[in-house]
Formats: sequence, structure tokens, C-alpha cells
Amino acid sequence: MSVERVDVLIVGAGLSGIGAACHLQIDSPGKSYAILESREAMGGTWDLFRYPGIRSDSDMFTLGYDFRPWTEAKAIADGESIRNYIRQVAADYDVEEKIRYRHRVISAEWSSVEARWTVTAERTTVDGSVETVLISCSFLQVCAGYYRYDEGYTPEFAGVDEFAGQVVHPQHWPEDLDYTDKRVVIIGSGATAVTLVPSLAERAAHVTMLQRSPTYIISLPSKDPIADKLRRHLSPQRAYGIVRRKNVLVTMLSYQLSRRRPQLMKSILRRGVTRQLPEGYAVQTHFAPNYEPWDQRLCVVPDGDLFRAIRHGDAEIVTDRIVAFTKTGIKLKSGAELPADIVVTATGLNMLGIGGMTLSVDGAPVDLSSTLAYKGMMLSGVPNFALTIGYTNASWTLKADLIAHYVSRLLKYMDASGYQIVTPIAPQNLDPAELGPIIDLKSGYVLRAQSAWPKQGPVAPWRLYQNYFRDVKLLRKGSITDEVRFSRASAVPAQESAIGLSPFA
Repeated sequence: MSVERVDVLIVGAGLSGIGAACHLQIDSPGKSYAILESREAMGGTWDLFRYPGIRSDSDMFTLGYDFRPWTEAKAIADGESIRNYIRQVAADYDVEEKIRYRHRVISAEWSSVEARWTVTAERTTVDGSVETVLISCSFLQVCAGYYRYDEGYTPEFAGVDEFAGQVVHPQHWPEDLDYTDKRVVIIGSGATAVTLVPSLAERAAHVTMLQRSPTYIISLPSKDPIADKLRRHLSPQRAYGIVRRKNVLVTMLSYQLSRRRPQLMKSILRRGVTRQLPEGYAVQTHFAPNYEPWDQRLCVVPDGDLFRAIRHGDAEIVTDRIVAFTKTGIKLKSGAELPADIVVTATGLNMLGIGGMTLSVDGAPVDLSSTLAYKGMMLSGVPNFALTIGYTNASWTLKADLIAHYVSRLLKYMDASGYQIVTPIAPQNLDPAELGPIIDLKSGYVLRAQSAWPKQGPVAPWRLYQNYFRDVKLLRKGSITDEVRFSRASAVPAQESAIGLSPFA
């Protein structure tokens, strides 16, 4: 079987993968690359999710790429606008011709003798048959996100088979679903649920958001007035850069206030909610979570659309536990029953590391849970490899841009110094009590999969600080030689590689 060879192989053609390709072309135009995408279209999350009202939960001045200004009026954009933005960037930078659609990566095997990865992918042809494809690369960059695209998370509900209506998951929204004048119950309280409620309420007879426990919700304007003013006087790139830094700073201040003065932040969030709800509304019951702000991501509602739907009587929130589905609805622990024609299970995601592929280094399988994340983007003992995981307290793309810049810096340094291999070497004899998860949210979907993901250590460069400005210094300006080993091909694999795969076993 023939093996194609490229310098860099990018896995995933979503927001991160397209950005990584553009950065590679901008910073290292001499590098050859290809992108493998398991689906039939680019866009990742923003192409997969098609439920009504789908929108960003970050402002587009930080969710957009640092090299390509967001020029539309809305700062909190709908899914189609984001999808079009990604497509336009890909077209302008000639990235689309590098994408191999319907290529699902199965495995990647590293050889220190050759200083290359051999990646095995399954390509689905137009007629539905599957063929194996091999691609060799000197650097592997995985931008596959963190969740399964083929299956969302749905808990087991007693009696669901008895329900006479329709049950749908937002990750697989039917194109022909007609909810006009229907009674809709949305199970969940996260970003998807608070997005769906006001959108469905425009046509449904009534919408109920059924939550087991509340989520912190904040209302923000869908347009940024400062951005609008700056655009009238400055170039798009200059205005974009200023607003981007402003929004990063505001988000960071919000996060730091939440961590250092959680009670004050709770009070601020509560007052913001109370102002937009009818007098006497049970705010404590429906909008007072039992966790601290930013233990889970804050849910953003543009222009208070969720609260407007509640005020108008088109929607309601019920905080209770599900006992079982009935033929006509859902029976609750309180004894009440919610009538429903359609139930939407906005119950979360199934996490999936590095797109579900397996890794091996010189014949030894890599156990992700036994690796330590280096600068939040590389793995101990795994050569010439990077993965993209965005911020939990800010826009995903802020971190994705920094990682892409770092990879380019790293490749340039290796070329200039005559190295072919770079391997992060974790400190030895780490105390397991000092280790933490690479994704530090306490959301249910994260906690369910936490044990299978890489860990992070006690201090940098093995710990993430969720601080963009600190990461700018670390990834864009900091050393690229700290706690890594550089070497050349045709060498016997070093002992440190095997040890580095399990620094805390």
C-alpha cells in the first residue's frame, strides 16, 4: 500500500483545524500539510449542530481568529454565521484544497528511527465502501475537539419507551421536526438548553426547561457598542485587536472575581437575573446553583432572550427530578407531571480524546490517562505531537491560536537547529495528589470522562493557569527548550521516552 508523505498532518477541519492550517501557511509557508476530516464538511461543531437558535457562547471577537477580523454586527453570532466565517477563511487561505473529507483516523504509530508518524485512516467512498489510507508525517497536530460527533449523551430514563411523543437530542436535530404549536420539554440547564428555550418558544405552544439543578446565567448585548464605534474610525484589524483584548480582559476579571470573591460574584449574577424576571419569581429555586461560579462555564443569553420568553409566558423553568416518562409527558419527583409532545434531551456530550484514535510510540501503546500535558498542548513521552484544547473560562480559539503559533515556532527552531524530534520529558516521581485533570470544569460530561484524559502537574510548564496573558508569554514568547528533549532521526529510542509515558505510575 502506498504511503503519502507530508510535513504536518492536521486531524480535524473545525474551527481549530482550519486555524492551525492558516497559521502554518502564514508562519511556515514551506511546510507541506494535509487535513483529515471524518465528516463531509468543514466547520466541526458549527457544522454538526443544527438545532434552532444555535449560537456561540463566546463573543466573536475572541472566538474569531487573531489573524482574521470578525466584521459582522453581532458579537454573539448564530451557527450559520460562524460556519460561513470558517468557510470564508479556508477559501481565502487556500486551505480547503488540503482537506480530505470522510477520512476517520484510526491510529498513529511513531518511529524514532524514521522520526515520523504513520497514520492509518479509513476513507469512506461515495458509494459507501471503506478503504484504508496511510499517511506519513513528521509532526501530528490533532484538532479534533473533545467530544464524540456521532453520539450525544442521554441518560437512561425510566418509561421512555412508553412516551407517545418524540424524543430528540440536539446533537442530532431532525431537519423536518415540526414543533409549531407543540408542548416542548427541554431536559437540561446548560448552554444548549438556554439557547433552545427562546428559539423554540417563538413557534411552540409552550416550552418548559426541566433542570435537575440550576446554572449561572448572564445576559449580554448581542452587539458590542465599543466595537461599533471603533469600526467607524479604525481599520478592521486594528478595531478587532482592541476589542479582542478588551473582551479577554473583561472575561479574565470576571473569572478572577469568581475565584477570589465567589459570594460577591454570586450576588452580581443574582441581581442581573432578578432584574429581568417578574417580581416575586423564584430566583433562588431556579437560578442559584449549588456550585461556585466558573466551576462550570457561565451560560450567556444575548439580549436577555431567555428571560423575555419567561416574562411573556411562552416558557417556564421547572427545577425537579425525573421519576419516569409517561405516555403523555414526564412524571416528576414532586408528584407533578409535565405534559409534552416533544422532549429534547439537552443532557450533554460524550467526551472523546484525540478523536478516538490510538497512539503508539516505538511499538509501545500510549495510555492518555498516564501522560502529563506539557503547556496544555503536548504529551509527556509522545514525540512531535500536539493537541488543541481551548480555554474553559474563555474562548476556545484564544488558546487554539496560541497553540498554532507555538507549533510554528517549534518547527522553525527544529529546522534551524537540525533536529527532527522533540519530546516533552515529565518530571519523575510526581505525587499523584499534586496532579489534576487537563480540563478542570466540574460539568457532568467532563467528570464522566475525566479519568481517561491526560493529567496536568503542579507547576508550569505542566500546569494550565487559564490565563490568556500569561499563556501569551509562555507560548508566544517563552522558551521552547524547557523540559523537552531534542534529537535526530536514526537514533535508538531513548529510555526517557518510555518513562515519560507514565511519570506518576
